[in-house]
Amino acid sequence: MKSTIRKITLNLGLATGLLLGMSGCQKMFDLAPEEALSTKQMYRDIYDADAAIIGLYGKFSTLAKQYVILNELRGDLLDVTSNADLALREINTHAVSESNEYANPRAFYEVILNCNDILKNFKIMLEQNKIKRAEYYQRSADVIALRGWIYLQLGIHYGSVPYVTESIETVTDVKSLATKTRMPLTEIIKQVIKDMEEIPASYLDPYTLDNTLVSSNVDGYSPTTFFIEKHLLLGDLYLWDQQYTKAASMYKYIMTTSDRLGFEATDINVWYHLYKITRGQISSGMGPIAVSYSSDINDINNLLDNNTTGWRSIFARDRSNTTYNGTTNTSNISRDPEWLWLLPFDSKFLPENPFVELFSNVGGKYLLQPSKSAIDNWNAQTQTNNFAYDARGVMSYKNINGNPVVFKYLYNFISPNSSGSLYSLVGKSLQEKNGRWFLNRAANVHLKFAEAANRDGRRKLAYALVNAGVASTYNNTAISDKTNLMNTFDVPPYDFDARNGDAPTRFRSSWHLATGIRGRAMVKNNTVEGDSTLAIENSIIQEGALELAFEGHRWGDLVRVALRRNDPSYLANKVYDKLRKSNNPNAEAVRAKLMNKDNWFLPFKIQ
Repeated sequence: MKSTIRKITLNLGLATGLLLGMSGCQKMFDLAPEEALSTKQMYRDIYDADAAIIGLYGKFSTLAKQYVILNELRGDLLDVTSNADLALREINTHAVSESNEYANPRAFYEVILNCNDILKNFKIMLEQNKIKRAEYYQRSADVIALRGWIYLQLGIHYGSVPYVTESIETVTDVKSLATKTRMPLTEIIKQVIKDMEEIPASYLDPYTLDNTLVSSNVDGYSPTTFFIEKHLLLGDLYLWDQQYTKAASMYKYIMTTSDRLGFEATDINVWYHLYKITRGQISSGMGPIAVSYSSDINDINNLLDNNTTGWRSIFARDRSNTTYNGTTNTSNISRDPEWLWLLPFDSKFLPENPFVELFSNVGGKYLLQPSKSAIDNWNAQTQTNNFAYDARGVMSYKNINGNPVVFKYLYNFISPNSSGSLYSLVGKSLQEKNGRWFLNRAANVHLKFAEAANRDGRRKLAYALVNAGVASTYNNTAISDKTNLMNTFDVPPYDFDARNGDAPTRFRSSWHLATGIRGRAMVKNNTVEGDSTLAIENSIIQEGALELAFEGHRWGDLVRVALRRNDPSYLANKVYDKLRKSNNPNAEAVRAKLMNKDNWFLPFKIQ
């Protein structure tokens, strides 16, 4: 391990533990008392600043379990098993007591207070010339964005919470936050927007690969996807705030990363697929990250369902291989074609992967399972080869030992055989609970762009991105001249050129290989009755259920749309259908409760 990385790991536990005694995600996070340093010894130079950032994300990773439970179990895609405890059952039926461990906001605020402390000390470092101004702005922007993301989550789940930006010195002060004035969700969104808009625009970009934070691995992991994508956060905030053009602009900035940096013109094979939702290759030794078949697409046994090829590989592949067509990464940006934000769990380091316990019936407690509603969603789709199911379903969950198991989080822990009844270990033992926390990826960016575009009057474009892509939707196959086809001919951010033709001139435009979400999933286009904003919006949120199930986006999607429409039934009916299909006797009572939007939010009590 390089000395700079050791310095990061050594000071990491200090950065996260000085205030609140927390553990991080690396082997040196838990330090013996004699290794403890004072604040003055911590914030000495750029490497200590980096240690504070990495340590912050180590602490942040302890939110993974609570994040997934609150965002998925409260919605319609995840259900409890017979093994679930009372706390999980309360979450599932929206009957949450104040003592419920998953409803306790303390862990969120512990990370927020770490953010506040780090920001205070970064400012001191700048004033004392211990870091350069650019280094200060880069790292402060990251911390401000992470804090803003957490506040958005708190607002979504609690409705109103204290918005604290000052540093709190002792652990006992955390509980006192409950007595502070609370800010409602709508104001939280506007406040975080204000915080983010005060960041100089150039510091909203991701860290480049020559930055000291990402130039070396951290205990064997490349940190390029550790950090929050700030344009994506701003896009989400604008979407919640109904500033649709601004939201679409933020998402488009991400979607056109390769175009903006000039890579399309120089090496289309290398750069084309970055965040664009295509059926393209990852590298010469790996297949497409799309629902695909090894040969005859009319033989269901040829479905690519493994850790290195096909749609499943999004969640399972070795992320050390992010080359395209065998070309190594010589650029100055990270270029995983799908993942924008992902954190690893490694059995050798803390914290432990929480998803094995939650989901696995092999080596775990099997507390949560895919809902019947989620399974029915996938089974209601039809592939373009006319198979009557959505292959994303069979790769999102598996039937193991006769039980439906959420598998997106388990591919680096156990691997099912072709029948799904048996399994093999990925590691050497059941104690090697390696995995990942999936936070955000290109598919979500496209769906959120479509949601904003649809509400901004671009229904056809929204439809195209969800279905078969711009090239297909804006085409006329009877006309060979593509000069005025396969192109939205709209103003930014709604300008998409997907022309692909050879007469009267050769067109291979920026978006010509983009297939849309359903195109990549090899399922047939949605049918929309009329040119309806609501119908298209329904299809977008439904597509989120098919593509992003169990990844932590569902509850926020339901709340945002229900609030926008001022229609509690939109949310209440989906939760009701989940409970009804699982024969939960409380289904009707839960629906009636959720018809009052005040009941969407958790009790706010810091324990």
